[in-house]
Amino acid sequence: MKSKPYTTLQKLYEDCGQSPWLDNLRRDYIRKGHLEELIEQGIRGVTSNPSIFAKAIEDHPDYDEQFMDLLSSHDIKSATWELILTDISDAVKTFAPLFLSSGSEDGFVSVEVDPSLAFDPQATLKSAIEIHERINARNLLIKIPATEEGLKAIRSAIALGISVNVTLIFGIKRYAQVIDAYIDGIEELIRHNPSRVPRVRSVASFFVSRIDTEVDKRLDDLTRRTPNNKGLLKEIESLRGKVAVSQASQAYHLFQDKFKCERFYELEKHGANLQRPLWASTSTKNPKYPDLLYVDNLIAESTVNTMPDATIEAFLDHGTPKTTISNLTAYDDELNDRLANVGIDMDDVASTLESQGVESFTQSFNELVATLERKAVNIKRSTS
Repeated sequence: MKSKPYTTLQKLYEDCGQSPWLDNLRRDYIRKGHLEELIEQGIRGVTSNPSIFAKAIEDHPDYDEQFMDLLSSHDIKSATWELILTDISDAVKTFAPLFLSSGSEDGFVSVEVDPSLAFDPQATLKSAIEIHERINARNLLIKIPATEEGLKAIRSAIALGISVNVTLIFGIKRYAQVIDAYIDGIEELIRHNPSRVPRVRSVASFFVSRIDTEVDKRLDDLTRRTPNNKGLLKEIESLRGKVAVSQASQAYHLFQDKFKCERFYELEKHGANLQRPLWASTSTKNPKYPDLLYVDNLIAESTVNTMPDATIEAFLDHGTPKTTISNLTAYDDELNDRLANVGIDMDDVASTLESQGVESFTQSFNELVATLERKAVNIKRSTS
């Protein structure tokens, strides 16, 4: 019997050291075997967020029976979390064999704390602990936003031995702080509970496509304000669609520098694991750009790329599993200078996107709760 040929997803991991994850989760994916099919094709983990769950629960009837059962004993918000955590619990079981066979490197499932807590470190930590204890699975990652306040919760969670997916990273300066928070947390864990250090895993989710979307919007504004400056217009056009990949490349070089130093080598003696960069928001938002712009150009060892369904299908069809992040930073440094010269402040871009990300996820969660409140009223009416 002939063995099946490697898929491009499997080659991505085997040949390049990058783990492809799914950026989506729905109950029917779990119950109808779709997750298992994706694992067979080479998917090695799954991420979720409030927007993903809002769409899943609102659009699919698979949650209705459980929701009706919960109404007698839960308020709407706690019932919402029960729906979410049921899927997470089932997904971690689905990925458990891969988690074991990969030596705890992959097979992770990510769930985000309540996004409305992003600026409250104590409440964020409390939520992370509650979810961690509720699911009680080593292949669970708790997603904590990389706000300034969130950094404190990230450090504290790592220090307690909780595995964390740091989410909503949009800039290099903040990413450096995220790495420091992880290392600080590991050092504290070594002081208080060193036996747990090897069990802690973390990824740092650097959001990619949204950077180009925001920069391109600002370039459009520059174009409108300087319609007759041909030299500037030419420079503006040459910057479109270049910034996100360059930023991610800079992030990867920072990752290499931070984790190839004496400070982290000392932690490795206690079994500390790398905090891998994870490329998130990798679907192409601008139809003028290649559909795999944020996949084919961001392949490097010890990284993760989490892709929505359409991007996975595209990579299976025509992706190129070949390492593409180079060790040369001259181009990235030059691009930074060119952006500054036309008036694009990348620190402000990162701050804007962070605020928008928190607001968007909070709105998605609130809209989901509101939808379920309306559904509960309709259920009560139909049964009265």
